[in-house]
Formats: sequence, structure tokens, C-alpha cells
Amino acid sequence: MKIWFQCKIKYQKEDENGRLKNITEPYLVDAVSYTEAEARIYEELGSVIRGDFEVTSITKSKISDIFHYDDAETWYKCKVTYIAADDNSGKEKKVTNQMLVSAMDLRQACERLLESLQGLLVTYDVVEIQQSPLVEIFPYIEDETKGKVRVDDMVPEAFEEEELAPAVKMPELQAAMPDASLEVSEETESEEEEHEEEFQPVTSENEI
Repeated sequence: MKIWFQCKIKYQKEDENGRLKNITEPYLVDAVSYTEAEARIYEELGSVIRGDFEVTSITKSKISDIFHYDDAETWYKCKVTYIAADDNSGKEKKVTNQMLVSAMDLRQACERLLESLQGLLVTYDVVEIQQSPLVEIFPYIEDETKGKVRVDDMVPEAFEEEELAPAVKMPELQAAMPDASLEVSEETESEEEEHEEEFQPVTSENEI
């Protein structure tokens, strides 16, 4: 199972008026540890960002599956739930999985998510889709082809248990997903901080 780390990068960017301003952007990277995640993000962005940049935080993400389409670079975070029996007690429980899909808009994100989950052998509900502020995702690919997530590599994996609020149905999207309910919201900076543990990167003196 892939482990994804969200890295927040702070640097100076020139605006439309030619003035420099400090901005912070989130990226997602596939790594086996916080240390490797930091090393990989410096490697990936070192030749992309002009000037110096700082890794301000690294957190372990709950994202389990990513579906990338080459014609879109906007990411939508999706929450999918289903009912499963507990392995030990046999009792039914609600489980959830968080996924990312790239799309041009919300409707297309919904359609592409359903397309990507066609092989899932359980009855599921899409309870939420929201636009993510992620700028780019860097998967680990052995052939060293960087920056592209291959859709055929992304197979839904084990779902994680999570308590969910009741979903709000969207009639305009319900026709595209007959067996699912959908809630749409804007993701804010604070809503991203859903992780139990956070890694503070090394200082500039100890940069990798």
C-alpha cells in the first residue's frame, strides 16, 4: 500500500505587478518515511521553483487511491463509504476511503470517480467531493518517469474506518451516480489539517 505525505512549501513568487510575495503551496509525495518525503520534495521542486524554498510541514495523508487523467491538473478529494463486516466480531460497520481524481470540474470529477470504481465489488456511496488545493502529486515510479500518476496502477485498496456526518444530496449530480449520495464543499486550509501526526522538517543547516 502506498504511503502519501503532504508537504507544504513556502517560497516567494512574483505576482502580476512584478512584486514578490510569500506563498505556501501543498504537494503530495509517495515515500516510505518523513525523511524520504522531505528528500523527494526537494529533489522534485529544486529545478522547478526559482530561488529558495522552505518545507514548512510534512504530514501523513489519509489518501489511499489516486486517479489521474492527462487532460486535467485540478484535483478533487472524494470520500467513499460502504458497509462491511468486522473480521473479528462479524458486526457490520461503516468504513470510508479518501481518494483523489483529476478533472476539469466537479461534474467530471464525479463521473471519473465512478468510472474508476467500476470494479469495486461492494455497494458504495460517494458522500463528498470537494476541490483540493494540491498543486501537484509526485508518485514513486521505478522507471524514474516523474510527475505522472498512471491510472492503471491505481487500484482501490483497503478502506479505513471513519465516522461520517449525514450526506447532503445534490440533485443536479444525482443522475450521474444513481447509487450514491453526494456532498460538495470548498476545502480550506484548516480542513486539510486532519492528520494525527505531523513532522517538522529539518532546519536549513541539516537540509537533505
